[in-house]
Formats: sequence, structure tokens, C-alpha cells
Amino acid sequence: MSLRSFIFVTLSTLFVYQSYAQRNYDDYNLLGLQGGLSQTNILTDDFTTEVGSGFIGGFTSRGAFRNNFDLIYGINFISSSVDILANNGSEDVFVTYSLEGAQINFLGSFNIVKKHLSLEFGPMLNINGKLKPKSESQNSFVLDGYDTLKVEDIQDVSKINFHLAGGITAGLEHFRISALYQYGVTNLFGKLNDADLEKTDFEGHVSIVSLAAVLYF
Repeated sequence: MSLRSFIFVTLSTLFVYQSYAQRNYDDYNLLGLQGGLSQTNILTDDFTTEVGSGFIGGFTSRGAFRNNFDLIYGINFISSSVDILANNGSEDVFVTYSLEGAQINFLGSFNIVKKHLSLEFGPMLNINGKLKPKSESQNSFVLDGYDTLKVEDIQDVSKINFHLAGGITAGLEHFRISALYQYGVTNLFGKLNDADLEKTDFEGHVSIVSLAAVLYF
């Protein structure tokens, strides 16, 4: 299944479930849009990295579950960047890579103040493309700490990754600000270990901090 087809199926499922939920919840169930900024890094001992900026946006739904708990589910589109140190033959430079994809989330929410302040936690399924250098002119740079490993050699990262997320949401019933931290449980560089590269035991885990506004209808 292509990424476009996967996103279409997920959105269709979200709206069907939302329609069903609105007929069955005695309390509330809200459909919303969210968007904001993110900062991404890759936690690894194999490369020298720096945090890069990006954005996140998508569809979300929040529904009353039981007592002080809500359930949150939805899909986000995320565009991230991260800087990795390399050498151009004369000096060390940071190369900016981009990583784009879609996220499916299913979070639990504990209401400290119902409809106004809550703690959120749960899993995310991340489906991303390649880790691409933003400038093709840097493809031949050699990555820091290696003799032959080039910038272009580490593009083909694992496409499906699981994240754990936790954060806080505060605001009004129909407008909230969400701060969320994500940690990639799976090895982003796992697929590189099957390639014929200078090293065969790469390991890296995605770390994302996001701040987003959520508008519920």
C-alpha cells in the first residue's frame, strides 16, 4: 500500500469512527485540526547531530472515555530536519537532512481539569520517507568519524517506526495548546545495517518536541 493510499484509508476510518462516536457518546466527542512547530534530533552514538526545526499538522479527535479519561486519535503530517556533521574535504560542516512522513496516534488523556487541562500519553505509528540531504551538492561529503561513508549513503532509513509520546494540553473546550514529546522506540537506522556500508551496527532513535495549536469543532 502506498503512503497516499494509507493516508486516505486512515482519514476515512477516522471520519467513520468519529460519526459513530458522536451517536454513542453521552458526554462529548470533538473533531479538530492541529498545527504547529517541532524540533527534531536523532539520538545516536554513530553520528554528530544537532537539533533541526520543522512543522506538524493534521486531523485529531478527542472523546470522553471513562471517569477522568479521554481518548485522542488522529493523523498528522510531519516535516522534520536534523543536522549531521560531515567533512567537505577541507573543513567540517553540518549537513541538513529532511525527513517527512505521516503519523497515526492513539493517545490516552488524563483530565486534571476536564475540557481545559490534561496529560496525554500513548503510542504513535510513524511512516516516513527517506532521510534526504536538502542540498544535493553535499551528497559526496564524508560523514564525521568515517573514512568512506558519504552523506548520500544513509538516506534509506527504516520507513515504519513506533514512537512513544507524552505531554500536556491546556486551554478552552474548543481551542487548546499542546506540548508533546516523542521518542522513537524503533531503530531509525536499522535498514542501513542490511546495506554494504563501512559500518554494520548503526542505531539511532528519533526525538521530537512539538508545540501545536488545536482547534476543535
